Amino acid sequence: MPRYRCQYVHASRRRLFESAITLILNRYLPATLICIFLGGISGLVVAANIEALPAKPAPGATMPVVGEKPATLSAPVVERTEGADKIYAAARPRLLQIRTLLTAAGRQSSLGSGFLVNAEGFAVTNYHVVSQYALEPATYRMEYAAPDGTKGPLKLLAIDVANDLAVVQLDKTDYPFFEFNPHAIDDTLPKGERLYAMGNPLDLGFTIVDGTYNSLVEKSYQERIHFTGALNPGMSGGPTVTRDGRIAGVNVAKQVGGELVSFLVPAKFAAALIERAKKEQNLPASLATTSSEKTRTEIGRQLSVWQAKMYQEMHGQGFRSTNFGPYRAPEAVAPWFTCWARTNAEQVPKPRAIVNGTNCSTKTWLFIANSLQTGSIDISHSYSKGIDLNPFQFANFIGKQFDVGWMDSGKKHVTQNQCVENFVAGGAANASSAPGSMRPPLRVVWCARAMREYDNLYNVTMLAVTQDKSNEALISKLSMTGVAYDNALQIGKRFIAAITVASEASGNGNSTRTEASKSEVAK
Repeated sequence: MPRYRCQYVHASRRRLFESAITLILNRYLPATLICIFLGGISGLVVAANIEALPAKPAPGATMPVVGEKPATLSAPVVERTEGADKIYAAARPRLLQIRTLLTAAGRQSSLGSGFLVNAEGFAVTNYHVVSQYALEPATYRMEYAAPDGTKGPLKLLAIDVANDLAVVQLDKTDYPFFEFNPHAIDDTLPKGERLYAMGNPLDLGFTIVDGTYNSLVEKSYQERIHFTGALNPGMSGGPTVTRDGRIAGVNVAKQVGGELVSFLVPAKFAAALIERAKKEQNLPASLATTSSEKTRTEIGRQLSVWQAKMYQEMHGQGFRSTNFGPYRAPEAVAPWFTCWARTNAEQVPKPRAIVNGTNCSTKTWLFIANSLQTGSIDISHSYSKGIDLNPFQFANFIGKQFDVGWMDSGKKHVTQNQCVENFVAGGAANASSAPGSMRPPLRVVWCARAMREYDNLYNVTMLAVTQDKSNEALISKLSMTGVAYDNALQIGKRFIAAITVASEASGNGNSTRTEASKSEVAK
């Protein structure tokens, strides 16, 4: 799934930045996504959008339908024949704009949307909409604004970082509120179902946009609904409903460079978080009664659980072997990797070395803070063969490509890179490798940056280059963000062990793909 991006724009410069940023993204980042809320820091940062997938209910079990209330507050059921005007009219008193304000200045820092879900004043929005307050409550405060002009403070009750959700509570009760569509809760909405997204785009006022339900996004570790409809900045956290006015999902992102390609968090995750907020709101450790330290502790716990599950699934599915000239290199079997190929073969003037490569990525990112995103895995391989370079020139050519590189998360959130470099001797390949395969000698660099605020989570990059030929080389790179160190080591060992080369006696090495061993590589 393409990478999520969030757009943060100073309110006074919003329109200028929007046109300029959209132009830049459409030209240079056609496969990015933009999180749809307005914020107070100009520029672009990668956003949160990878989630741990909660276990599905056991056969016969059902998720609770949130929204039981007195008959006088019941949301009117809209007939399927009625249009968007009737749906919006019924939904309007249940909509909210969620604002984060800089306490010292009393001015808004970011804007998003939300919606009421019970008579106790609970409302749902995106985590990234309230993240500034969640992490720095001494600096920011939250308030809501209703379509009728009513304003008031908000209390943060619960967060789900993996699914980019938050539950907040208003200072008043007995508001009308939304119910959840039971078919959305159990994932049985029909593809092509008409949906209606609502929110306050660009701080222009509450709107309604119609679109189409297109099931869950494929090739994505996280569950996201593909919504064919227009979502714009400021609508993050707003509701998307079916024609009966019930919740189908929560607005979260759109894809830049596409037409009407938008994304929703499935309703079942919001329903589950509401139930959790109900149970935990009066506990001593609840977010409603504790400091930012407790919030960071909860975020760290959620990140640890999420990454453990993802790497367990990746480890269980293993790697497959792909040919690069005489070499074979690992690619993840997991279906949530998207791979692209590249070559310089058609370059003009003719290159002095041919380079063919692939890059496979999860494109899954969890938004933690404005300058901290985590949760991605990237695997790349680059095979080079010299054409008219002598061995010294070829070695210099490869040396320029052998670069660890790293997305800069800033010193505030991660430590400086700590790197170790060594040479790994070649030898016999493991039993599951293709017949005649050998492990080539490798130069390997391992770099790690610790996340300052979250224990035992690291950004890790491993880079390896073959050392067995004078005019051919394979550079392989594995990058992981927000990973526990033990998981990084486990995946890294298997990755290195899966790099092989055809022996001289085995021919040209053009064998078919083979499955790499799923057993842990011995130290």
